Amino acid sequence: MQAIILAAGMGKRLGELTKGNTKCMVNVNGISLIDRTLTQLSKLSLSRIIIVIGYKGENLKNYVGDEYKGVKIEYINNPVYDKTNNIYSLSLAKKELQEDDTLLIESDLIFDDALFSMIVDNSYPNLALVAKYETWMDGTMVRIDADCNIVNFVPKDAFRYEDVDVYYKTVNIYKFSREFSTNEYVPFLDAYSRVMGNNEYYEQVLRVLTLLNSSTLKALPIQDEKWYEIDDVQDLDIASTVFSCSETKYEEYHKRYGGFWRFPKLLDYCYLVNPFFPSKRMKDELRANFDTLLAEYPSGMYVNSLLAGKYFGIKQEFVVVGNGAAELIKVVMEEHTRDKVGVIYPTFDEYPNRLHPEQIVAYIPQNTNFTYAADDLMDFYADKSISLLLLINPDNPSGNFISKQDVLRLASWCEGMNIRLLVDESFVDFTTGYADNSLLHNDILLQYPTMMVMKSISKSYGVPGLRLGVFASSDVDLIARIKKEVSIWNINSFAEFYLQIYGKYEKDYAKACQKFIAEREMFFRELTRISYLHVIPSQANYFLCEVIDKYTSAELTQKLIEHDVIISNCGLKSNMRGRNLIRLAIRSREDNSKLVDILKSL
Repeated sequence: MQAIILAAGMGKRLGELTKGNTKCMVNVNGISLIDRTLTQLSKLSLSRIIIVIGYKGENLKNYVGDEYKGVKIEYINNPVYDKTNNIYSLSLAKKELQEDDTLLIESDLIFDDALFSMIVDNSYPNLALVAKYETWMDGTMVRIDADCNIVNFVPKDAFRYEDVDVYYKTVNIYKFSREFSTNEYVPFLDAYSRVMGNNEYYEQVLRVLTLLNSSTLKALPIQDEKWYEIDDVQDLDIASTVFSCSETKYEEYHKRYGGFWRFPKLLDYCYLVNPFFPSKRMKDELRANFDTLLAEYPSGMYVNSLLAGKYFGIKQEFVVVGNGAAELIKVVMEEHTRDKVGVIYPTFDEYPNRLHPEQIVAYIPQNTNFTYAADDLMDFYADKSISLLLLINPDNPSGNFISKQDVLRLASWCEGMNIRLLVDESFVDFTTGYADNSLLHNDILLQYPTMMVMKSISKSYGVPGLRLGVFASSDVDLIARIKKEVSIWNINSFAEFYLQIYGKYEKDYAKACQKFIAEREMFFRELTRISYLHVIPSQANYFLCEVIDKYTSAELTQKLIEHDVIISNCGLKSNMRGRNLIRLAIRSREDNSKLVDILKSL
């Protein structure tokens, strides 16, 4: 068996990275693509490796040489690489294709070592490696039947998003027998090139063979094996993360602060959203209005505060809408740049990160589960000089919850102490009896004018991609100031439309919250059976857990990322007293069962 690597292209979309070298010379985590591929090939029993070169071909030739780890290297030059596509590069190697069984590989790939042994060891002589369609994939798709016959090659212009459930992407690694190349592929390659020219793709020849029902080419779907095709700088960035070493992999993911939809195999236990809302019908309504919402400007703050008031049943002049709670947190905390602020630790770091360290008066519960009550806060801050007290309720990451009655008692105490109280109730809808636990009511806001309420709509409503949050207070001068601080179009049309239609789906939301509470109880029981975890009871959509045996929190985080699970290592947070703490989001039954199985296996 031999291998043919197509490496003639210019890789223009990689910009500066391919200015002086061909695409396969680009490094991923310090190793060039060509070195990685040749090392993988050198472990096979190959008679030779043929590289079709073109753009900066001499550089590649000088770099690789005539042999690589004992395997002979030959070169074929494509002098018109800038005027042709890969069909011409492969046609230049048609004589060699007919001399031996061949592994055909494109040079812009990075993939697990297992892929070559999968295709070589398979008994079918003619195979295309394929992967179930995922959103990042682009290029040639195929449809296959139950016997792994390729029913059709689907070119880009025939791609239909409504058919993605049945599509597989070609990995661009093929195995051709000498007989297949001689009797099927090369004759059709010659004929196709004569008719269609050389600015085409070699897969189009395979498509013709499939349409004629004469091809012996089979598909071999990969499973959990990793691969990526690198066409541009974002592909390179994603590939660098997917193929990072275990010591740096967590940091590579964590530094992104989201965008994990680019990694469909990653199980995200960091970010905190409701897994049971929005309902399918609500998402269908959003989809049905996609074209209009994409093409139209959103309304300004006047309309959006009206919609938010309707959403929560409070006055328009009491509420300001933000591009997520994060935008509002920034603006609100800037109102207190010179004040002393009471902060309860552990906490959501976005708040203290907006303060100077000398502003913070920290309360740290001195017990195993980080629990505290309203009386604890009043006792602690009674002799402290603070202008603002921050209460996240339920707390993040501990899940500690103070009842509404006690929060209002705390608000009265703050009024008497001339302290403003900021309550972040982003997770309150996950609490038992959630329907009566919110502070977003006109009468409550009016009764406690120095109390402010922050709420992220991302969390309990399951729409973090819309970036929605609200801040409410009966202090209309404060609300007016904050409205002036945010931009006039600070939320997009999709977020505005979501606010507009939510009222039709309130019953669905109530069912989702009930379903969530049941799932939390089940997940808690399962996690408590993991011998090396102490699970802290929570009224939010996450559990703070102490790793009490076998691992540190950092080690467990690393173990899980190797299983494509990302969690939050809370041992890194402020004022954790060196304890090995992690936070696990609560997801769907299927995902939670998968995580529990992985934790058991560790």
